Amino acid sequence: MTSIADSSVSIQTTSRSVPSPPCWLGEVTLIVQHLRRQGVLDAIGERVRFARRRFGRYEVIDFVAVLFGYAISGERTLEAFYECLQPFAAGFMALFGREQLPARSTLSRFLASLTQTAVEALRTLFLEDGLARPLGQERQTGGLVDRAGRERVVFDIDGTREAARQRALPKTPELPAPQRRLGEVCAPGYTGRKRGEVVRTRTTISQAHTSQWLGSFANPGNGKFREELRRAVAAIGLYSKAHDAACGAGLAAAGWAIWHRSCPCRSGRLLLCDARQRLHRAGSNGGPEPLAPAARSAVQPPGK
Repeated sequence: MTSIADSSVSIQTTSRSVPSPPCWLGEVTLIVQHLRRQGVLDAIGERVRFARRRFGRYEVIDFVAVLFGYAISGERTLEAFYECLQPFAAGFMALFGREQLPARSTLSRFLASLTQTAVEALRTLFLEDGLARPLGQERQTGGLVDRAGRERVVFDIDGTREAARQRALPKTPELPAPQRRLGEVCAPGYTGRKRGEVVRTRTTISQAHTSQWLGSFANPGNGKFREELRRAVAAIGLYSKAHDAACGAGLAAAGWAIWHRSCPCRSGRLLLCDARQRLHRAGSNGGPEPLAPAARSAVQPPGK
């Protein structure tokens, strides 16, 4: 009988329990190394400034690292994420060039005190990074060609709302005033067919042909549609400028249009309208803008 055992291999076993790395840790490692190679992590440390009292030893990048890992992991709760990460906390933070993992309570206090200026700085940095490096030299935008032969690139600004239930609380002179956890993020508003007492509205921006994500804004209640529309047009302007510079004059003649899914268009036709007209309408009380000619053909990007 021939043995295939190698004498140089030594197998040792122990009864001591050793935790195994979570399945998502490898994906986090790959993404973080790519962000470091592209200079995104350094840019966060240089461009995103947020100072508060009793900040301790932590920086913005420490909390961004936790949020990155939590988003990639797919864990249902932050508590479950911390339980999986705790045995490997030192190695996880070392990927970002940091030493200590912030506690959950520290992360909660940081998010509660985070200012809108820091949030916008992070949003702008990620958008600029996403537009700075196209996937290739070929055109990646797609488009629609109307019956007049004019080419348009369509963007989807879609508002969604989520309703939250609030159970009745006892109110007596002996009890303190009730404090709602969702009081700062939700407000009374139109719930539609959803059951709830308060709602929160989220507006998303995407390129309709490639499904590229350009931004997301959320506000309590019915939202602030005028402000969100202006911010959406600004993000579309950055996209237009980046792709015009990358593709030369190929997109200079293309019209930039917005597709509002929430518009009351019951005929089923696509509503195409110029972004500047939509912004002008949001800032004035003028009449409805004219519809663009119906689209006849679509120009798909490579690989679609």
